[in-house]
Amino acid sequence: MANKLDRRTFLRNTSLAGAAVVTPDIARSAIRNPKSAIRKDKLRLGFIGTGLRGQSHVELALLRDDCEVAAIADPEPRMVADTLKMIADKGKLRPDVYDKGNYDYQRLLQDKNIDAVVVATPWEWHTQQCVAAMQAGKYVATEVCGGFSLDECWQLVNTHEATGTHLMFLENVCYRRDVMAVLQMVREGLFGELIHLEGGYQHDLRGVKFNDGATPYDSGVEFGERGWSEAKWRTKHSVHRNGDLYPTHGIGPVAMMTNINRGNRFLYLTSTASKARGLHDYIVNHPKGGPGHPNAKVLFNLGDVVTTIIKTSNGETILLSHDTDLPRPYSLGFRVQGTKGIWMDVNKSLLLEGKTKTHAWENAQTWLDQYDHPLWKKYGADAKAAGHGGMDFFVFHHFVECAKRNIAPQMDVYDAATWLAITPLSEASIATGSSPQAFPDFTRGRWTERKPDFAFGEGF
Repeated sequence: MANKLDRRTFLRNTSLAGAAVVTPDIARSAIRNPKSAIRKDKLRLGFIGTGLRGQSHVELALLRDDCEVAAIADPEPRMVADTLKMIADKGKLRPDVYDKGNYDYQRLLQDKNIDAVVVATPWEWHTQQCVAAMQAGKYVATEVCGGFSLDECWQLVNTHEATGTHLMFLENVCYRRDVMAVLQMVREGLFGELIHLEGGYQHDLRGVKFNDGATPYDSGVEFGERGWSEAKWRTKHSVHRNGDLYPTHGIGPVAMMTNINRGNRFLYLTSTASKARGLHDYIVNHPKGGPGHPNAKVLFNLGDVVTTIIKTSNGETILLSHDTDLPRPYSLGFRVQGTKGIWMDVNKSLLLEGKTKTHAWENAQTWLDQYDHPLWKKYGADAKAAGHGGMDFFVFHHFVECAKRNIAPQMDVYDAATWLAITPLSEASIATGSSPQAFPDFTRGRWTERKPDFAFGEGF
């Protein structure tokens, strides 16, 4: 029934009121996707976006016997050339190349021999490319970002439910080794009932948002057309927007610990932004910048520190921080606190009532070793060569194994929509004096029935 939907009508009517387009019967039919019984031994993969992040996914695919890099799409000649060299250096066959402009990825999606695609493009392209890929029947893995509107979040959900095609959100921090050990501890009750959690994206990105545009990684103060790599597109969001622009590294792990969309849900958030000074000061004080540089006149809208508080249906509070424009060490700032104890990422310590000293921090490593997650015990050696401390191995491995089986991933389209929604909701909250903003229920009530599944059992 789902496949009989008129797609033009579907796209025209997709909106916040998405339930009017996709009925519960269609949604249940999509979840029971009958093709899930079909298993492929080898995936033919298409990569939409072969910048630095896309290349890291290509590299992981090249290491696997069950993947073939069949096609790549990217309008940047340098990125295409670098990717082709990677593939040739591994002795693999040259893939089909789609490099004739921003929309040439559409020709890649027409290839019926492509089983699945990885989307690793600038943020503003993710939704339209994911929607097009799902409509083309491709299993989709998409890189993370923050959403632009609640409407696009509903587009992802509605397209999945209308087509039965799966989307996996590549939030790799959910697989961080210490985070997964703490998840084990949470599930075994060491922290008692959870009360408050924290996370965020606290990362000095001034050197990413600006460079001189001439050679890779050269320091400078240029962005946009005069920049290179992410400076070409990422910095403009700091000019025009004010909210938590990159929430998923912080929210993903704590959402899994609190069973969001699986017996719990986000109710509402409030956000507050500080003043914006960091990027301007960086330009003014940089050797290639100065008060007279044209970019010193740019007004940046993004607050240097954006703080968001989320309230859940089960009563937990979650604090998220977005802090990318000031000098600071990297930290995701995790904190997990319950009725029996607390773990904090920033000081790598914990307290467990009755198990550690009273009112004193204890180094967490012994406990993390003791509760090391079975997936890390099983695949830790394989993950050593992967990026981000091995996290990239796990997220890509899960994608490949789920795509081969054509089954729903454990970070699915409902998680994607919910986590992406934090950004437009935070923008709306800040713009209206930190007013509360309600989360849509992207599961349409099924969060009360869905069971926690992340990193249980085989976990692939």
